[in-house]
Amino acid sequence: MKPYIAQIRSNLRLMGRDRSVLFFSYLFPLVFFFPFAQLFGGKQSPAAMAQVISMVLIIGVLGSGFFGAGMRAVQDRETNVLRRFKVAPINAGPIIIASLVSGLVAFLPTVFLFIFFARVIYHMPVPHNLLSLVLFVCLGVVSFRAMGMIIAATVNSAQEAGILTQILYLPMLFMSGATFPMSFMPLWIQKIAQFLPATYLFQGMQSIMIQGESLAQNMASVVALMITLCVAVFVGIKLFRWEKEDRIKNSAKLWILAVLAPFLFMGVYQARTQQNIEKARILAHKAERNRSLLFQNARIFVGTGKVIPNGAVLIRRGKITNVFETPPQDTKSLDAEVIDVSGKTLIPGLIDMHVHLGAPGGVYQDAKAYMDPNAPKRRLAAYLYSGITAVRSTGDWLDNSVQLRATINSGEYLGAELFACGPLFTAPGGHPTELIKYFPENIRKDAERQFVRLPKSGDEARKQVDDLKNAGVDCIKAVLESGNSEWGVFNRLDTGIYHAVIAEAIKDNLPSATHTGSASDVKDAVDAGTNSIEHGSMVDTIPVATLEEMKQKGIAYDPTLSVFEGLADLRTGNFELLNRSLLQQVGPADLLTSTRAVLGKEKPSKKPEDYKPMLDRDNQNLLAAYKAGVLLITGSDAGNMLVIHGPTVQHEMELWVKAGIPAAETLQAATYNAARVLRADDRIGSIQAGRDASFVLLDGDPAQDISNSERISMVIFRGQRVDRSELFDQEK
Repeated sequence: MKPYIAQIRSNLRLMGRDRSVLFFSYLFPLVFFFPFAQLFGGKQSPAAMAQVISMVLIIGVLGSGFFGAGMRAVQDRETNVLRRFKVAPINAGPIIIASLVSGLVAFLPTVFLFIFFARVIYHMPVPHNLLSLVLFVCLGVVSFRAMGMIIAATVNSAQEAGILTQILYLPMLFMSGATFPMSFMPLWIQKIAQFLPATYLFQGMQSIMIQGESLAQNMASVVALMITLCVAVFVGIKLFRWEKEDRIKNSAKLWILAVLAPFLFMGVYQARTQQNIEKARILAHKAERNRSLLFQNARIFVGTGKVIPNGAVLIRRGKITNVFETPPQDTKSLDAEVIDVSGKTLIPGLIDMHVHLGAPGGVYQDAKAYMDPNAPKRRLAAYLYSGITAVRSTGDWLDNSVQLRATINSGEYLGAELFACGPLFTAPGGHPTELIKYFPENIRKDAERQFVRLPKSGDEARKQVDDLKNAGVDCIKAVLESGNSEWGVFNRLDTGIYHAVIAEAIKDNLPSATHTGSASDVKDAVDAGTNSIEHGSMVDTIPVATLEEMKQKGIAYDPTLSVFEGLADLRTGNFELLNRSLLQQVGPADLLTSTRAVLGKEKPSKKPEDYKPMLDRDNQNLLAAYKAGVLLITGSDAGNMLVIHGPTVQHEMELWVKAGIPAAETLQAATYNAARVLRADDRIGSIQAGRDASFVLLDGDPAQDISNSERISMVIFRGQRVDRSELFDQEK
């Protein structure tokens, strides 16, 4: 060990005397640190500061490895410095190990220097897993210095070393995410970046500082760096040359590939799975959500019934931290980006309580379009584009819904928050089993397993509810309807089995929603204690006594006027719904075109006046529920014909206002009331301190004119300003 210790001491003494080493190790990194901190708004976002620290550390690690170790070793050989060591009783091992250790000792203080300045000047909290960060950076420093020594061992001149160093250094600097966020790059460049060691080093530091991950959670990167370190040290010792006259074959440069082999294998794997690309996207969203923003001079519709004529909202780390009734005068002390929104209205993110993501709401001419696996994700993006920040799926494939919810919650894909309610409890031959016969034969069994539950007894029903709770659903849905001449006649779920479903949902602390078709269905659902009535009665008037019982029990009413209007328009050949401006912005162009083309060929089967009694009855039931004080919520039943995913809540609210519901009450139904029924009102549905920063900035006051709900100026989702123009390009 003596030769190693002696060589390390010698290197450290020389470094301490070399002013250029001190300058490039400690002062030069600050040249990048402070401009980057200002550019990325370090005071307004801890995540931005973490990104700055990762960027300057990567620049430092690459410089220390390729120039501080590699080029320095070549220069020592070229100037015959190494020749002097040759006559001493020392071999290549101490030379290489001393270079790694002394470089690490010189570099490590910069890590603490950056964290110190970030904490003191930019108020960034000390990373939760500081030890993991330090150990990971240490591993990165010695691994990249070992790579630099391999370059030195395989080149025959300083000129060759310079060329080879730049070939490795520049791609790692610009493609790893250190200088340009990886999420901004085209997908093909992101795939190439997965072959670069610097990508894993940068992403590991980001994960530890932004996501709070540990060293163990980045074990793949740790193992790859360690293998590279060991191989590089071993090969470096074997190929070490003391004098510049010692030449090496050009084929020896292939040893560089051997050193980088772990990352070549990881690159192939990541290019196929894209796990790291997805992780980079998650980190980018997380960083955006950690910014501090102050919306100044806003009219604020709180959601609970309260309106602030001129106030401000401060958000930090994705949460609303303060709602000011009067705009603060001293905004600099808040360390937030100030956004003046004078003349605009802030409302909580809208919520659609009744959607079917598996259905498009229109007709495709190409049958393959129905099987697009990315369609449900795009539909959630369409909702978010439209200012609808949460939706409740009330009948879709179970596994797909749970997976899609996880994708949105992780930040991997930007779309409206999803609440999964279903599969649907119904009777054999009951609604919606009639739809399954239209599915291709090869997926009908899967449809029965994923889409419906057909219990034959109360015990079986209770077990199925328990199984769904374990599967992670947010809600239980049951169907109580025997149908009619318009919709068809169905078998109705046995009332005893239905009561078992609702009772077990209550026991499991799961909210429940019940599809009804008549006043008697509503009465049975209210008696059982369901949490929400979906659709109400399509054939008769709901008695006042039933509505009063709904109010007493806190049962919500979701009239879904949109789906009845869509049915009437479909049968009468009226496709005006497809011409709405906001819908045309988010609806797939091929879907809108195909729907017009296919349905336009069919002759109207009925006249508009044929549906007037049904539509009037729906409006009367809604108005009666409002007058009885029933809790109202907005759902569109999107996915049904002519109810295309996107600005569904806005149109539902327009129908409500036409039916006689005040605009302010309608807005509350689409925000706070809906959040209460989802049991998520402690997070969403209102603009209050402690809630998720998910709200919409509108040009105009929707409480005065409900159509202003479509005049969207900005969407904020969990603290992130949504770039609406890029929502539909996320798969590219």
